[in-house]
Amino acid sequence: MIKFGTDGWRAVMAEEFTFANVEIVAQAIANYIKEQKIADRGVVIGYDNRFLAEEFASRVGEVMAGNSIPVFITGTACPTPVTAYAILFQRAAGAVMLTASHNPAQYNGLKFIPEYAGPAVPAITERIEEHIKTLLEEGRVQKISQEKAIQENKWSKIFPQEKYLNSLKKIINIDLIKKADLKVVIDPMFGAGIGYLEAFLKNSCQVKSLHSYRDPLFGGSLPEPTGNNLLKLKEEVVKSQADLGLALDGDGDRFGIIDSDGTFISPNQVLVLLYHHLLINKKLGGPVARTVATTHLLDRMADKYGYQAVETPVGFKYIGQMMRERGCIIGGEESGGLSVKGHIPEKDGILAALLITELRGISGKPLLATLQEIEADFGKLFSERLDLQTTAEQKSQVLANLKEYYPAKLAGLPVVGRLTVDGTKLMLADGSWCLIRPSGTEPLFRIYVEAKSPEVLKQIQAEVKQELNL
Repeated sequence: MIKFGTDGWRAVMAEEFTFANVEIVAQAIANYIKEQKIADRGVVIGYDNRFLAEEFASRVGEVMAGNSIPVFITGTACPTPVTAYAILFQRAAGAVMLTASHNPAQYNGLKFIPEYAGPAVPAITERIEEHIKTLLEEGRVQKISQEKAIQENKWSKIFPQEKYLNSLKKIINIDLIKKADLKVVIDPMFGAGIGYLEAFLKNSCQVKSLHSYRDPLFGGSLPEPTGNNLLKLKEEVVKSQADLGLALDGDGDRFGIIDSDGTFISPNQVLVLLYHHLLINKKLGGPVARTVATTHLLDRMADKYGYQAVETPVGFKYIGQMMRERGCIIGGEESGGLSVKGHIPEKDGILAALLITELRGISGKPLLATLQEIEADFGKLFSERLDLQTTAEQKSQVLANLKEYYPAKLAGLPVVGRLTVDGTKLMLADGSWCLIRPSGTEPLFRIYVEAKSPEVLKQIQAEVKQELNL
């Protein structure tokens, strides 16, 4: 069965991710769009740098055109946030993005981005899945060739980079960056984000770029901008005495940030830095949206300035929804997704990297120094995620145990609350917390812990693992 996960459908190419299955998903999306009576507005189609990316995108276009839905297909590989932004200036019914984001090279994926230019909420993906089920049982895919679609004026190539970058100039003060004369190293990790940060910063910074060519194997690594995957960027930042290292994942919707001394700045820390930047430097006021697994330091900051921190389940679709409905000025998740008010409600690694560059230009000091100033005001918290593999049988047993899991204490601290918004989250008396969350697709548990010291963090991890037999 083809299922949409937290961010679209992903599968191994030639196994489940085949041209036939892509056509079925495209037909299901076409049926959904026709159901909404907006088919005449057309659909944007974008794709990343993976193997056969253009061919899969064209096949989606042929199905859309076969359903009399005009096609606006990107002329080159295009980051997810740029594909989403193109919906707005094309006034399209939505977009289909061909990407497996930061997954390994053998994977590909497909996601539908509705007309509001943010991730599809569950009600939409569930309806598309219903259409998929019907098509697998008895349906028929309608398609015409690309040549015929062009003849019938149902097929256009678009190049959204310039309009997208111009939209960022309304958010980012490029003159402030220019005054700082920063030296920046950029690593798009062989992905669809190649050329975007470089184009925006080329006249205001000294820019050097790594891995800025297409490699469907991503250099033999994962196109995920974590500390372990950015060793070359860290090395280059230190070697060239740069002020910043900026990385993007395979489809440009997640970020990785390296400080001038080669330190990886975690997404939790970036969110804290940028919420503070918006409140203090850019004089924007408003609530913050974060997932259940993301740092509570954001809550402390929001509370001090008279705003609310809105907690959501894991998945940027929920963050995007809060940004649309609650007016949050920033929303993000510990896995590296972020957006801000005035932009699309879709995670955008390019925007995040540029906001960090703007902050670095204004502060005139390393990011860690600014973070230390913030922690002096709000306290320091230590966050870590553990991924623990299990067997399928063990996973079932742990899930059964979790239903009743409500210890009186963890690491000697009273447990004062238990939330089950997404997984099981235990709140401790000193503000520390622990979230135990099962993977939806494999025998795996993730344990997220945030505490006031590394020692308490490790003690909470150890006790949870022992009590749940993980």
